[in-house]
Amino acid sequence: MENLLRNISIPSFFNRVDRLEGKAMNLSQAKLNTSYIVKDIKTNDEEIKNFLFTLGCYEGESVTIVSVLAEIYVISVKDARYSIDKDLAEAILI
Repeated sequence: MENLLRNISIPSFFNRVDRLEGKAMNLSQAKLNTSYIVKDIKTNDEEIKNFLFTLGCYEGESVTIVSVLAEIYVISVKDARYSIDKDLAEAILI
Protein backbone atom coordinates (compact mmCIF):
# COMPACT_ATOMS: atom_id res chain seq x y z
CA MET A 1 0.00 0.00 0.00
CA GLU A 2 2.82 2.42 0.86
CA ASN A 3 4.45 1.85 -2.54
CA LEU A 4 1.18 2.62 -4.27
CA LEU A 5 0.86 5.94 -2.45
CA ARG A 6 4.45 6.91 -3.28
CA ASN A 7 3.85 6.38 -7.00
CA ILE A 8 0.80 8.61 -7.21
CA SER A 9 1.64 11.90 -8.85
CA ILE A 10 -0.29 14.98 -7.85
CA PRO A 11 -1.22 17.34 -10.70
CA SER A 12 0.68 20.63 -10.54
CA PHE A 13 -2.47 22.71 -10.01
CA PHE A 14 -2.88 21.01 -6.62
CA ASN A 15 0.70 21.76 -5.64
CA ARG A 16 0.59 25.27 -4.20
CA VAL A 17 4.35 25.25 -3.55
CA ASP A 18 5.02 25.38 -7.31
CA ARG A 19 3.06 28.59 -7.64
CA LEU A 20 4.60 30.22 -4.59
CA GLU A 21 8.20 29.43 -5.56
CA GLY A 22 7.90 31.13 -8.94
CA LYS A 23 8.34 34.85 -9.39
CA ALA A 24 5.38 36.94 -8.43
CA MET A 25 3.89 38.89 -11.28
CA ASN A 26 1.94 42.09 -11.19
CA LEU A 27 -1.64 42.56 -12.29
CA SER A 28 -0.65 44.24 -15.56
CA GLN A 29 0.86 40.90 -16.66
CA ALA A 30 -2.26 38.86 -15.87
CA LYS A 31 -4.59 37.17 -18.34
CA LEU A 32 -8.09 38.50 -18.92
CA ASN A 33 -11.01 36.85 -17.10
CA THR A 34 -8.72 34.80 -14.86
CA SER A 35 -9.05 35.08 -11.10
CA TYR A 36 -5.86 35.75 -9.12
CA ILE A 37 -5.12 36.14 -5.42
CA VAL A 38 -3.40 39.37 -4.37
CA LYS A 39 -0.03 38.46 -2.82
CA ASP A 40 1.10 41.99 -1.93
CA ILE A 41 0.78 45.67 -2.78
CA LYS A 42 4.24 46.84 -3.80
CA THR A 43 4.50 50.59 -3.39
CA ASN A 44 6.07 53.03 -0.96
CA ASP A 45 3.10 55.38 -1.32
CA GLU A 46 0.73 54.89 1.62
CA GLU A 47 -1.99 56.81 -0.23
CA ILE A 48 -2.00 54.21 -3.02
CA LYS A 49 -2.13 51.36 -0.49
CA ASN A 50 -5.02 53.03 1.32
CA PHE A 51 -6.87 53.68 -1.94
CA LEU A 52 -6.57 50.04 -3.04
CA PHE A 53 -7.62 48.93 0.44
CA THR A 54 -10.82 51.01 0.17
CA LEU A 55 -11.57 49.20 -3.10
CA GLY A 56 -11.19 45.88 -1.29
CA CYS A 57 -7.93 45.09 -3.07
CA TYR A 58 -5.53 43.78 -0.43
CA GLU A 59 -3.45 40.69 0.33
CA GLY A 60 -5.46 37.48 0.13
CA GLU A 61 -8.33 38.99 -1.87
CA SER A 62 -9.37 37.69 -5.30
CA VAL A 63 -9.02 40.03 -8.29
CA THR A 64 -9.88 39.56 -11.98
CA ILE A 65 -9.03 41.71 -15.00
CA VAL A 66 -12.23 42.20 -16.98
CA SER A 67 -10.76 44.31 -19.80
CA VAL A 68 -7.81 46.47 -20.80
CA LEU A 69 -8.22 49.58 -22.94
CA ALA A 70 -5.31 51.96 -23.59
CA GLU A 71 -3.50 51.08 -20.35
CA ILE A 72 -6.71 51.38 -18.31
CA TYR A 73 -7.55 48.15 -16.49
CA VAL A 74 -11.11 47.28 -15.53
CA ILE A 75 -10.84 44.93 -12.57
CA SER A 76 -13.38 42.99 -10.56
CA VAL A 77 -12.92 42.91 -6.79
CA LYS A 78 -15.60 41.69 -4.37
CA ASP A 79 -18.43 41.75 -6.95
CA ALA A 80 -17.62 45.33 -7.99
CA ARG A 81 -15.78 46.70 -11.02
CA TYR A 82 -13.20 49.48 -10.94
CA SER A 83 -11.01 51.23 -13.50
CA ILE A 84 -7.36 51.59 -12.55
CA ASP A 85 -4.35 52.85 -14.48
CA LYS A 86 -1.27 50.83 -15.37
CA ASP A 87 0.75 52.20 -12.42
CA LEU A 88 -1.82 50.85 -9.97
CA ALA A 89 -2.01 47.53 -11.82
CA GLU A 90 1.77 47.20 -11.60
CA ALA A 91 1.68 47.80 -7.83
CA ILE A 92 -0.66 44.82 -7.28
CA LEU A 93 1.37 41.61 -7.04
CA ILE A 94 -0.42 38.35 -7.79
